Amino acid sequence: MSKEMIKEKIAQAVKILREKNIDMWLIFVRESSNIKDPSMDMVVGTSCTWQSAYIITKDGDTTAILGSLDVANMRMQGTYKNVVGYLRYIKDTLVGTINKYRPNKIAINFSRDSSLADGLTHGMYLELVDYLKDTPYLERLISSEEIISALRGRKTTSELDIMKHAIEETLKIIDETTHFIRPGVSEKEVAAYMKSLVKQRGFGLAWEADYCPSVFSGPDTAGAHAGPTDRKVEPGHVLNIDFGISYQGYCSDLQRTWYVLKDGEDKAPEEVLRGFNVIKDSIKLSAENIKPGRQGYEIDDIARKYITDNGYEEYPHALGHQVGRMAHDGGGLLAPKWERYGDLPFKKIEQGEVYTIEPRLPIKDFGIATIEEEVVVTENGCEFLSSPQQEIIIVR
Repeated sequence: MSKEMIKEKIAQAVKILREKNIDMWLIFVRESSNIKDPSMDMVVGTSCTWQSAYIITKDGDTTAILGSLDVANMRMQGTYKNVVGYLRYIKDTLVGTINKYRPNKIAINFSRDSSLADGLTHGMYLELVDYLKDTPYLERLISSEEIISALRGRKTTSELDIMKHAIEETLKIIDETTHFIRPGVSEKEVAAYMKSLVKQRGFGLAWEADYCPSVFSGPDTAGAHAGPTDRKVEPGHVLNIDFGISYQGYCSDLQRTWYVLKDGEDKAPEEVLRGFNVIKDSIKLSAENIKPGRQGYEIDDIARKYITDNGYEEYPHALGHQVGRMAHDGGGLLAPKWERYGDLPFKKIEQGEVYTIEPRLPIKDFGIATIEEEVVVTENGCEFLSSPQQEIIIVR
């Protein structure tokens, strides 16, 4: 992430602190090359060795407190106004800095629902408690989840420009893969072909290489988060691919569906087309209802009901998640009110957030129909960042 974008996100964090009336955000870490708080990529941009504190206040001040040998590196980054070193221990410098601002609320990185806001390790939390036990600030610690969710969710123009390019390049690779898919090739061979294009073009993968891309051909395939297998593509298969790239620190996440023609066929069977169209229409219906202020579960309900009303079983996952620096990013989800999703389905949708919409359904004896698109939330609705798949892709 460039210095300019880190400064842009720090400025955005200050606005969020003011909006939520939180005086200070404290990121407290050590040996970040071993265990990195996810927030560091956005508002720090480098690593640290010893116990370190990165402080952003609602007044716009920024302070990095670091072991002495980390100071020069942080100053070269040029992203924090105050860079303070310590030699033997951090406690006095940290408490003295907090005292300077006398905050009523100090947000630290723990969360029960969001892994991206849960970067403070238990050991570092215990250290912080020990440092603050004789101060009034121990009772003023709160979760930073709402800060981080907003910061990761609300995309700036610079972030959206990068994400749009990642989506364009992803769709190009998907288009080229259509010419590679044919009866007799395996799921693993399709995945290897896509990875070769990613490598040739200098991109990264949006998630673990073991299942990016995920390739599923025909009925009775593995689950949605499984890797490709030795199963061969056959005539009469519905085939789908879940794939994304990493480009300049941001990810894409898209899915497309193909049908492999049998001898004598010139189009997909009616039951395949019907299943595909139900998915396509559920995405359109969902997008028409996304707007700031609505809760994620409301959008999931719309797609889920449309699919079950058309006689298909409900999909076993959330309708959509946020995308950004990670394939699964941000706070809120377009998700059902299931216990496994905690409070995330109840988060209100905000302008600038980027969501996937990715329902699926099984087509008996053929495979899985699924499409995944990306949308950005606008002032009054949402806009597609990906060009929506309108027709099932035919493999002859």
